[in-house]
Amino acid sequence: MKVIFHDGHIEEHTFEDEVGRGALRHTAAHILAQAVKRLYPDTKLAIGPSIKDGFYYDFDKEGGFSQEELDALEAEMKKICKENLKLERYTLPRAEALKLMEDLNEPYKVELINDLPEDEELSFFKQGEYVDLCAGPHVTYTSQVKAFKLTSVAGAYWRGSEKNKMLTRIYGTAFTSKADLEEYLQRLEEAKKRDHRKIGKEMKLFMISEEGPGFPFMLPNGMIIKNELINYWRELHTREGYVEVQTPMILNRHLWETSGHWDHYKENMYTTVIDDTDFAIKPMNCPGGMLVYKSEPRSYRDLPMRIGELGLVHRHEKSGELHGLMRVRCFTQDDAHIFMTEDQITDEIKGVVRLIDEVYSLFGFKYAVELSTMPEDHMGELKDWEHATDALKQALEEMNLPYTINEGDGAFYGPKIDFHIEDSLGRTWQCGTIQLDFQLPMKFEAEYIGADGQKHRPIMIHRVVFGSIERFMGVLIEHYAGKFPTWLAPEQVRVLPITDRNNEYTDKIIEALKAKGIRCTADKRAEKTGYKVREAQVSRVPYMLVIGDREQEENTVSVRRRDHTDTTTMGMDEFVEMVAEEIKNKK
Repeated sequence: MKVIFHDGHIEEHTFEDEVGRGALRHTAAHILAQAVKRLYPDTKLAIGPSIKDGFYYDFDKEGGFSQEELDALEAEMKKICKENLKLERYTLPRAEALKLMEDLNEPYKVELINDLPEDEELSFFKQGEYVDLCAGPHVTYTSQVKAFKLTSVAGAYWRGSEKNKMLTRIYGTAFTSKADLEEYLQRLEEAKKRDHRKIGKEMKLFMISEEGPGFPFMLPNGMIIKNELINYWRELHTREGYVEVQTPMILNRHLWETSGHWDHYKENMYTTVIDDTDFAIKPMNCPGGMLVYKSEPRSYRDLPMRIGELGLVHRHEKSGELHGLMRVRCFTQDDAHIFMTEDQITDEIKGVVRLIDEVYSLFGFKYAVELSTMPEDHMGELKDWEHATDALKQALEEMNLPYTINEGDGAFYGPKIDFHIEDSLGRTWQCGTIQLDFQLPMKFEAEYIGADGQKHRPIMIHRVVFGSIERFMGVLIEHYAGKFPTWLAPEQVRVLPITDRNNEYTDKIIEALKAKGIRCTADKRAEKTGYKVREAQVSRVPYMLVIGDREQEENTVSVRRRDHTDTTTMGMDEFVEMVAEEIKNKK
């Protein structure tokens, strides 16, 4: 398909490449806006970009849009596509552009024009009677948008500011074929079924209370999963030579000024006053880690020094951005800080990458790697940033690990490597990160005595594997649809006696399972076995043991797995050993 760019030139692209996909979906957003103006002409237009999985357009319409109105808009959009309208780009001088938008009664477009630099070329795209202030790109005819769907409606503040008016945002997606659209919509339906908030409620894993928006409550079943993840984390980090510490949750302003957070991150921090002194609840663990390092003299023989911390951190997030466990105001960060000499940088980064790879492989995640460089708001000199960035590149290239560059998205104190995991639905989540920092050791005047007897400045790595344990749990809930591997499942085995005659043998099985540390319950209710099996399946228990007179006589168990309809008869001891081994090896 042909794509028209901001400067008016045309290139051939396919839907498979990012430019072609974005142009098609941006055109779909304009088709939506044209349909809105045809059916609801008093509506005011805001903005309508393409996004990762589709597009949206923000509108100012009294009362928003009902489902019936969305259906009517889809029907009108289909008409516009069939009309095969040509998209034409043209430019206007600022005065004429302003007059056009004023004549069309589009105040949001007028505001956008007024905020653009004086020398900016003002381009417009026209299709039929519809015209929009837009930089593009677009496809050349509306008929190229073969398949689309309006997927949801949400509120959105104009220009993202709570001080501005709340607009109505219509989300949609578009494809070049109906088959691709259907496949995508099926994935959306599956994602709804896997929503961690829904499953979390069904499985009694966590809750969010109106008394603490953004502050999740972990329920007993959720604590089992969280603790299993923490136990696994500790097992790995002990093996890899990390020591664990715990630093205070509240520290004074002087510390956060020294670290740079007071100047660069204060809007995300919760603050208080104690004894007439400003304090802040920690949004991250690293400054406390610096104080641990500085608590006694260090020698080059102590390095690399790997310090881990499962620290509870608090960050202020806007209420409209909160989302279950995925976006919260309080979470446990599986932090670690590595202090090292300059010649240890590459090996230490490689060691962290290998550790992250081991963890993600266990959970069945594929991942992509992104290297983020110096942001505009940063500390330190350019030469230090270049040195740190080159060190990260060298480690990735020596490991033959493909990566993309994300310009300007590093932390304010150093460049970073981000790991984007892909779940079972093909969605990506940013979890692990490795940040190389020359700045904090300098800010805190951290030192070690080198082999030459002189004082030297250590280099610091900040890194997380899970990122936020709570968020990682949310990702796992949706990845597995709540059907956790046995070692993580809150309830691993449920024993289902057929009659009261089998209760004594059931107790014997429960005792044997608990002796091996296996989490189990018995359902002794006077209900039909099929009903109890279905309930266990809804609870996503990995193993159900149906116990009748025959099993009791033969000292066996009838085993039914979570996703199987058939049963297998095994000796009781054999089953216990099998499950214990499965849990031990985290299969």
